[in-house]
Formats: sequence, structure tokens, C-alpha cells
Amino acid sequence: MKPKVSVIIPVYNAEQYLDECIDSLLNQTLDEIEMIIVNDGSIDKSQQIIESYCRTDSRVRLFYQLNQGVSAARNKGLQMALGKYAAFVDADDYIEPDMLQTLYSSAEEGKYDVVITNFANEIKGIKRITKYPFPMNLLLDRQFIEEKILPYLVGTDNFNSVCTKLYKTDIIQKHNIEFPLNVDLGEDGIFNMKFFSQAKKVMYIDYAGYNYREVFGSATRNIIEKDYFKRALEEYIQPLPEEVTKKINSDVITQLKSKKLINSIKAYIHIYFATGEIPFNRRYLYVKKMICHPLVQRALVSYLNSTAGIGRYERVLYLLINKKLTIGLYCITSYSQFRNRHAGGNTK
Repeated sequence: MKPKVSVIIPVYNAEQYLDECIDSLLNQTLDEIEMIIVNDGSIDKSQQIIESYCRTDSRVRLFYQLNQGVSAARNKGLQMALGKYAAFVDADDYIEPDMLQTLYSSAEEGKYDVVITNFANEIKGIKRITKYPFPMNLLLDRQFIEEKILPYLVGTDNFNSVCTKLYKTDIIQKHNIEFPLNVDLGEDGIFNMKFFSQAKKVMYIDYAGYNYREVFGSATRNIIEKDYFKRALEEYIQPLPEEVTKKINSDVITQLKSKKLINSIKAYIHIYFATGEIPFNRRYLYVKKMICHPLVQRALVSYLNSTAGIGRYERVLYLLINKKLTIGLYCITSYSQFRNRHAGGNTK
């Protein structure tokens, strides 16, 4: 029998969390699913763990490839998918037992091309639900997709994840929609831009069944080691899919991409100056490199020219970035963190 949903799980050295991830799929209230697990060259015990599940449940399908990255693994999974719909789960996350049934039922009821959900993540024992600024439980048509969803994908990061969506497989296959290779940041966003450019009927439901696991080390150490600033710059200059540039004015695209870059820089500044794990001089020089970069300065001008109603704190922050005053940024972010710790409020 053809599965109703194909769940694609890329795996790379995920032995610590893999059992919980796969068990959450095997325990779904929707039985007619297949799990397409692509082992992307793991060197830990991931392969053995997956093989043990293959022996006990025929719905688990294992494919192996030499390490090529998450995009190549997901593309491999899409090539093998037999289900009417496709879903994505990362190997270190898990989903609620009713998630696939909830999404599938919603998609079938309205014959939707994609169903969008919220997601949950827990940090230091505090569970948070991420929601999006779209109408819930209503048909979002072609006009809404082009006027709201596509620009939102271009200008923000928080809607990128493919793990919060159920996609109609025949649209993916008909339009050869794939994840881009050799892209270090934003591959989910590009996939979504291509898919939503072809979608005609979308539903956003008020439900959170996907549990994102925050894998801790140090946030600062992670973004230094992975150089997210470099990746953010690459994403800023990277051309968007033709499907998007045909639908959104080039000036608007510039403004949206500038907004995304500046918001990333603002977040990185706070993270770098919030920790004491790395020598201050190293953190100071990294922030200085960010704010002095000509692309950041150019994006800041575009962002400020297209944004109204900026609060006092942000006005000062952007002024300091514009003037390349690193020590001033350290002082204002330190003051903001002090206020939030001791007053429990937000600086505006």
C-alpha cells in the first residue's frame, strides 16, 4: 500500500538522539507512513541503530551515502519518497504522536498543497512555541502567498525550517524542487521559496507537534567556530531563485535581504558580548569586523531607509553600527542585558 506520508530524516553522527527520534515516528497515530533515513556518512553508531529498526519495522527504509551534507541527504530522500505528502524531521529532534495525523488530515480536508504548523523548543527547562504572523485555519491563496509568504521568507529566518510543514509530493516532483547543494546557510529557505512559488492553496494550523532540541555548548563558541557571520554575508549576496525574483520587485528584495542581514548582525553582537567564555579581545575584534564590513554598512542604509517606528534602543544601536563604534556597542548591549536581568523587562 502506498504510504500517505514519507518522512525524510537525514542522519550524521546522531547516535545520542536517534532512538528517541525514530521511536517518535514509529509511535505515530498515522500508521501509513514510511521513514526514509539517509545516513550521510556517519562514523558513530548511527548505522547500527538504524539497521536494528529496519529489522523490526518494514516502514523504516535506510539509505547510505558518503558525507555530502544535509541538502544532498534530503534530496536523496525525496528521490526515494513514495508518499502522497513529504515531511522532514531532523535526527536530533522528535515529534508528538499525533503530528503526522493532524497535518495529513488537515491537508486532505482542504486539498492543500502545504500545511504549516508552529514548533516547540525547550531551552533550560523553558518551553517556547514559535508562531508566524499569518492567519490561522483559513485558506491562504495564491495572492496571499505572493504578497505575504514569499516576502516573509526573503526577509526573515524563523519561517525557513522545512520541519514545520507538510508538502504535497507531486508538486516537488513536477517542478524538480530540491535543496541547494554547497550552501552553508539558508538551504531550507531556498527550498521553501521554490515550493511556495508553485503552491496555490496553503493552510496554517494552530498546532505545535514538532519538538526542536537545542543542543548546547556555547552559543558564542558555535557561531565563532561555524562563522555564521560569513554565512550570513554569503546568503545576503546569494541570488534568489528565479521563481521569486519574477514575483517580487528587485528594490523590495534588496530591502528584505538587508533587513535579514541587519537582524542577524544585531543578534550576533548580543551573543558575542554576552559571554565570558572567550577572551574579550577576540570577541571585540570579531564584532568590529562585522560592523565595519562594507556589505553590513550598505545593508544598514537600505534597512533604515525602508523601516519606520524604530525604538530608542535600536536607534542608538544602529547609530553605533553606522559609526563603527564597537566599544559603544559593548556598553549598550551590556546595559540592556543588565536591565533585563534585574528588571525582567525589555529596553525600548
